[in-house]
Amino acid sequence: MRQHKNYDIEGDIHYLNLLSQTFPNIAEAATEIINLSAILNLPKGTEHFLADIHGENEAFLHIIKNASGNIKRKVYELFNNTLRETELKELCTLIYYPEQKLEIVKAQETNITDWYHIVLHQLVRVLREVSSKYTRSKVTKSLPSEFSYILQELLYEHHAEAAKTTYVNVIIDTIITTGRADAFIIATSKVIQRLSIDQLHILGDVYDRGPGAHIIMDYLSQYHSWDIQWGNHDILWMGAGAGNFACICNVIRLSLRYANLVTLEEGYGINLMPLATYAMEHYSEDSCTAFVPILNSENQDRFDNKTLRLMTIMHKAISIMQFKAEAQLFLRNPLWNMQDRCLLKNIDYAKGIITLDGKEYELKDKLFPTVSPSNPLEFTEEETMLMEKLTHSFRVSEKLQRHIRTILSHGCMYAVYNDNLLFHASVPLNEDGSLKEVEIMPGQKYSGKQLLRKTGLLIRSAFQTDTPKDMRQYAIDYFLYLWCGKDSCLFDKSKMATFERYFISDKETHIEEKGYFFKLRNEESAVDRILDAFEVYGDNRHIINGHVPVHVAKGESPIKAGGRLMVIDGGFAEPYHKETGIAGYTLVYHSRGFELVQHEPFTSSNDAVMRGTDIKSTKQIVEISGRRMLVADTDRGKELIQQIEDLKELLYAYRHGYIKEKTEKSR
Repeated sequence: MRQHKNYDIEGDIHYLNLLSQTFPNIAEAATEIINLSAILNLPKGTEHFLADIHGENEAFLHIIKNASGNIKRKVYELFNNTLRETELKELCTLIYYPEQKLEIVKAQETNITDWYHIVLHQLVRVLREVSSKYTRSKVTKSLPSEFSYILQELLYEHHAEAAKTTYVNVIIDTIITTGRADAFIIATSKVIQRLSIDQLHILGDVYDRGPGAHIIMDYLSQYHSWDIQWGNHDILWMGAGAGNFACICNVIRLSLRYANLVTLEEGYGINLMPLATYAMEHYSEDSCTAFVPILNSENQDRFDNKTLRLMTIMHKAISIMQFKAEAQLFLRNPLWNMQDRCLLKNIDYAKGIITLDGKEYELKDKLFPTVSPSNPLEFTEEETMLMEKLTHSFRVSEKLQRHIRTILSHGCMYAVYNDNLLFHASVPLNEDGSLKEVEIMPGQKYSGKQLLRKTGLLIRSAFQTDTPKDMRQYAIDYFLYLWCGKDSCLFDKSKMATFERYFISDKETHIEEKGYFFKLRNEESAVDRILDAFEVYGDNRHIINGHVPVHVAKGESPIKAGGRLMVIDGGFAEPYHKETGIAGYTLVYHSRGFELVQHEPFTSSNDAVMRGTDIKSTKQIVEISGRRMLVADTDRGKELIQQIEDLKELLYAYRHGYIKEKTEKSR
């Protein structure tokens, strides 16, 4: 006779009673065990990892829509022997951009009914392929309600049978004759996109550089399954949204530096008119040579000379205000040990020189019309009023505040998924590779996992109304330290040399020495020590992060420490393309292992729709598993195994009279 496991029924009786409300009898509990056991043996879902998107919304959205090239690969595998190259490209474009492509097709196609027939069958075949690794229940939940029944019929009927072939053709005919073909194509294409990526991981830096961070955040807000590990640029915008003066100045300065005001003005409705008025009053006679915006191929023809001139003087005006705002926080928070970065007080304004580390440097720009030599770190009365207006604009931006709440609800400083440790930038280390203790609040020193966890909690407290006032103010201040502090896990450099790059010619002063994490990240022992500290113990464990662009053009590899560490910042934003030689990475983790997808620059979504262009991507196999990984091998699998064990305990409780089964009438 089969031996039953000895369950502690009496100790678990409260939990089992709660569980019995969902599974009220033996039949339903047993059915769920069968379902969960079957799920454990499905192939692992595909995870996509992206980092340092930096506002490049068109490239980002295209990569998500084509699943880093995976949809194109499946289309070519299915139809390579039956469709011409142009037809394959047309089908891919239809899946990526169904609304836009339909308009073009309907304007050009002479027999739209025939086209509908062909395309509907093709889309169902692609959907059947991408849904094959999921349970019918999961696929059904992904289907739009208006077409759920029809799509299930098309996906799961055996079309080889003659009667079923007729049945399916009638369904397709009816979709067309009732005028629902366009809506069906759009819905099916979006389900294909959705099922091609099971989980999306964003390893920080949605913001800055590119024009569409707000568009990316709108898209992510509706995405089916994603998480984010906060990056330093995300933290900067979160700090601005919380009312940190220095963060607000930095956000505006970076937007002006890269001639990108779209996110600020159009995306979030930030009113920059007061800054423009202030800059024209005080800097109109200043050449501001070092503050001319950096233009790229996308915006170099967008601005006339007057607009560029206005942006230039605004750029200098907000930079000076930034240096003041930062200095005030450095002095208010001596724990940070950043008083040496109050550089405006090191200037001899009469001579136009600055003293750094005992050495004098001549300034490239000697005009400081809004700085009082006797009190250089204080705002003027006019600057104080301007800061209040700018802060109000950030605080009342409903969309910005909503996006910050989304970032808070979907992420933190780090995460562990399926034996992969994810964070944006760094885990501070000592010279010998040991974990460095960082004092984030007076008397509170942490390292490794605790450091990132406590930092995340501190950030959240800045947005919680029940946080004590002084604690909340410190949390708001701390956004600046995370942005530029020496031991910040989002910076980890000796200094941020913004002032030096603007005002000093000697490039020795521009050097930002990287912390020991970056110096030691190619050593397996250092990486293993971090993984141990975060309790990541799997046989194929990894760190995945971004932050520092990989210089592919110079031969640098994104795979470090013998495969233990993967750096996936390939430079989405155009300013990084010359530095990296590519235009971004996607790390794909599917049931066979890891693939690193390297992307070339993307033209535009309009070009993709009109000409069928796609991002050219090349794949590098990083790590292949000896066997196909199943759901049972994942974190989700561990949860399901525990659920099965709980249900078995419930079955035991039913069969031995600890809990009474419920019939339909007794519920």
